[in-house]
Parts: sequence; C-alpha cells; structure tokens
Amino acid sequence: MINWKVLLGIAKTHLLTKMKSTVTAALGVTFGIGAYITLVSFMTGLNQMLDDLILNQTPHIHIYNEIEPSASQPVSIYDEFSEAWNIVHSIKPKQSQKKIHNALPVLTYLNKDNKVKGATAQVRTQIFYLSGSIELGGNLTGVNIEEEVRLSNMADYIVEGTYTDLMNNDNGILLGAGLAKKMSLKPGDRVQISTVDGNIFPLKIVGLYQSGISDIDNIQSFANIKTVQRILGEAQNYITDINIKLNDLTLAPEMAQKLEKQFNVKATDLNEANAQFETGSSIRNLITYAVSVTLLIVAGFGIYNILNMLIYEKMKDIAILKATGFSGTDVQLIFMSQAMIIGVIGGVIGLMIGYLLSRLIDQAAFETEALPTITTYPINYNPWYYVIGISFALVSTFIAGYFPSQRAKRIDPVRIIRGS
Repeated sequence: MINWKVLLGIAKTHLLTKMKSTVTAALGVTFGIGAYITLVSFMTGLNQMLDDLILNQTPHIHIYNEIEPSASQPVSIYDEFSEAWNIVHSIKPKQSQKKIHNALPVLTYLNKDNKVKGATAQVRTQIFYLSGSIELGGNLTGVNIEEEVRLSNMADYIVEGTYTDLMNNDNGILLGAGLAKKMSLKPGDRVQISTVDGNIFPLKIVGLYQSGISDIDNIQSFANIKTVQRILGEAQNYITDINIKLNDLTLAPEMAQKLEKQFNVKATDLNEANAQFETGSSIRNLITYAVSVTLLIVAGFGIYNILNMLIYEKMKDIAILKATGFSGTDVQLIFMSQAMIIGVIGGVIGLMIGYLLSRLIDQAAFETEALPTITTYPINYNPWYYVIGISFALVSTFIAGYFPSQRAKRIDPVRIIRGS
C-alpha cells in the first residue's frame, strides 16, 4: 500500500533542500504560462477591437434596390430569335426607383421575426456640403438614431455631442469629423446642404461622428430620417435601405437569399460585403493561436529539461531511498509528486503574473486621432485562456516528470553507490 504522507514528505524535503533548482524549475513554468496569458489576451483583444470596428458599422444583412441591367432584353420577346445567338451592345440599366417597395410592411415583418435582433430603416442620398466658398460632395443618411445606437453602438462613434441632441432636433445633423475639420466647423455651427436638384437647406451641427475610417469620415453625415425625407421632398414611406441585425450571425447568408426572393430586392449579407475583412480576421486569429501554441511548446521543453536535470542531480538520493526499502514505484511517485508540485505552484503564479501584466497593458494609454473612442490597449480576459494555461502547466510538468522518473524507477542503487 502506498503511504502518500511519507512520499509527499520526502518530495517536499527534496524540493526545499535543492531550493535553487526548485525555484529555477518553477520559474520556467511561471514565465512560460505568464507569457502565454499576456500574449494571447493582448493579441485576441486587439483582433476583437479590429473586428468590432467593422462589425459595429456593418449590418448583418443590408437590403436595398440595386441598379443593374434588365435580365430580359427586348429581343427575347420575339419567338423567331429564341433559337438564335443574340448579341446586344450597350445595355443600359433599367429605370427603377431607389426606394424599397412596401418598405414599412417589410420592416414590420422583419421586426416580428424571432431570428432578427432588430431592423432599421435608412434614407441615403448624395449631397453637397456648403460652408462659405467651400463645397464638398458627400452622403447624407437619414436614420432612426435610437435604433442605430441600440443595434450598432453608434453612440461610441459620436465624439462631440450626444445622440439625444440629434433625436431632439429636426434640423440637426451629425457631421463627419473629417468634413468638420476640412470646413472648420464645430457643434453649434450651421452648414448648408445642397441636393442634386439644387435645393439648399441649412442644418445645425449637433455633434461630430468619427468611425475611425477616414474615407467614411470625409463624406458621411447623419440626420433624422424624417429630416432627410423632407429635404428630398418624399413621403414617410420613402426608404432606400433596411439594415438588419440578427441574433445569430451565421444565419445571415441563408436569410439574405430568402429575403431577396421574397421581396424582390437586393440583400447583401455580412460575409459578402466584407469578404476581405473575413479573410484578414481569420489570418490574424491563425497567427495568434500559432504563436501561442509555439510559446507553450517551447515552455514545455524548457520545463522538461529543468526537471530532467533536477532528477539527475538526485541520483544518490534515489540510490539511498531504494537501499532503505523504497520500491521503484515509490521513487517514481516521489519525483512525479515533485514535478506536479512545481507545476501547480509555477502555473498559479504564472496565471497571476499573466493577469497582472494584462491589467497593466489594459491601463496603458492608447491615444490615436483615428480612434478617439479607444483610450487604452484592448485586452481579452477570456477565462478559457486561464484554464488552458493551468491545464498546460499541469500536463507539461506531468510529462516532464514522468519520463525522467521512469528512469529513476529502473536505477540500480548498487551501481550508483559504487559510482558507476
């Protein structure tokens, strides 16, 4: 019968008498796990931030009317040409309205769907911004600001003013930060906008919007949907776009195809609209986990070498234990216990160091004009990383202790005592 109290007592004595070797082995585990936690928390946090910058501003499904050539050309009307090879030059897009047909019933239908987190209507139009002698082209989007804040975290991108300022002002506009800089405008100023028909309307700047993407911030602005409908001289059922957020993002491609056929509109899902983004995100995640796994493997080899040397240094102790009646299994369990004690202590301290370093990075100032809403470096405190870290510490020290202890189990004490 194994006397665990005696075996653990001997393991403890070995660890304390060879404190330098014990500390070295524990530090190998500690720094390996600490570096893993810090690296994977920071890199996945950074990836999450970059993903959110795109995902927050991109609907899962975007519904609109696409301008495209008619699939059926006049030549197809005549039966005598049905068997011929017809070539039609200079095909023109069919004349169609920008607005979505029966948009309000479609919107009501979508918001009743259990798969849909929310659907918001928009009115998009091209305009000119006028301020003194400056005239800049851009886009004005009419939105339901409350729904945009709920579904797209739009409030995070309003750097001056608040979304309620726009909601309470029928003649207000959220101006892109790039536009405001070019035209030397600030909240409280007035800017004139001109439609493509030449109609001019003055609007009060109630806030500045900054997405972090300069191409957007240099042309984009937002107003209440009723304001834009009034500017265009259209009725309240005039809606050019519907943005949909789903409860489950993976359903977007299938649902987009269904909505296209059901309502005879163009429906673009997130993957189709951001194919390059998806590829870049996958590559970044692959690099992150490849580096993390490599770091753990390197740490594992270091732990193995240190524990192997620890057992080599205790060869005489092994011989004495066997000579006094301890079996090979007892000796193996003593050294396995040492390895696991080192793994537990080094792993726990490694998790603490990794967490503290992550907190330190999380508190470090990160200031950039392009991303004014990001004030510190992003860190992902996913508890699974800590579970993986401590699990690897225990598994690696178990393996690192098992193979050398197998050798210790088979050692002939007489040969060691004789010095051979």
